[in-house]
Amino acid sequence: MTETATEFRLRSRLMRTVYDHSLLREGDRVMVCISGGKDSLTMLHLLERAQRELPFSFELIAVHLDQRQPGYDGSALRSWLGARKTPFEILSEDTYSEVVARTPEGATFCAACSRLRRGILYTAAARLGANKIALGHHREDTLETFLLNLVYSGRMQAMPARYRTDDGRFEVIRPLIECAEKDIAELARANAFPILPCNLCGSQKDLKRDQMGALLAQLEKMNPHVRQSMLGALSNVRATHLLDVELDAAWSARPAEIPARSEAKETAVRFAALPVHGSHVVETLLQPP
Repeated sequence: MTETATEFRLRSRLMRTVYDHSLLREGDRVMVCISGGKDSLTMLHLLERAQRELPFSFELIAVHLDQRQPGYDGSALRSWLGARKTPFEILSEDTYSEVVARTPEGATFCAACSRLRRGILYTAAARLGANKIALGHHREDTLETFLLNLVYSGRMQAMPARYRTDDGRFEVIRPLIECAEKDIAELARANAFPILPCNLCGSQKDLKRDQMGALLAQLEKMNPHVRQSMLGALSNVRATHLLDVELDAAWSARPAEIPARSEAKETAVRFAALPVHGSHVVETLLQPP
C-alpha cells in the first residue's frame, strides 16, 4: 500500500523524536501500551515500521488492559493484534468498578484510573522482561498538560519524551510526542483501526483538559501555527530568563561544553554608543592601543 502524506509526516516525526531523545537502542524490549484508542494503535503501527527501518534491532510486545468497562467488546482489537507480527497480550482486571467507587461525586476519574492502570502495566512489564514502556501521548497532550500546570498548578511542566520511573526499573517513552493529533486521527480513519470507546474519562464532560484544548483552538485563531510554536518552546528554554532558583543554579553549574544561548553578539563597533548628555565628560574607550 502506498504511503500517504499523513503517514509519511507522522513516521518522519516519530523517527526524529526517536533520534533526538534516544528513545530506542540496540537490544531494547519495549512494551507498547495499547489502550484501544487511535493514539496507541497508531503508535504500534509506526513502531513496527521503525523496527524495520532503524539500523539496530529491538523487540516490541503489545499489551492491552481490559478494564471490564460496561459494554466492552475487544474482539475486533484481538483480531487486529492477532493479524500482526508483533506478539501481544490482553490482560483483564476490573479497575472500572474500583475507579468509580474511589472517585468522589463530581471529581474526575483520570487520577485513580491512571494509578491503577500504571501499577498493572508495570507489573506486566517486569514479568515480560521489558526495559521500556511506550505510551501514545501526542503533541496536543503535552501542550494541554503544560497549560493545565501553568494555569492551575503554578508550575512549568509538560510531558517529556522519556523519563525513568521512580523505582528505576523502566524507561517510559512517548514516540508520538511531536505528532499532531489531527494527523493521528486521519491515519487511524484511513486504516480503519479498531478503536474502543472509553466509558471512564470519555464519559465525563467539561474537564479542565477539554478547556485547555479549547484555549489552544482560540490561540490558533491568532496564530495558525501556535501548536507547533508552543511545542518548539518546550525544547527552547532560556534558563537564565526564568525565576526558578534551582534551575538557575543548575544552569550556572552546567558543563563548559554547553554554551550560553544569546541573540546579542557584542562588538566594539556596533555596541560602543557613548553618552551625548551628562554631568561629566566621557573619554572614548575605542582609541587604538
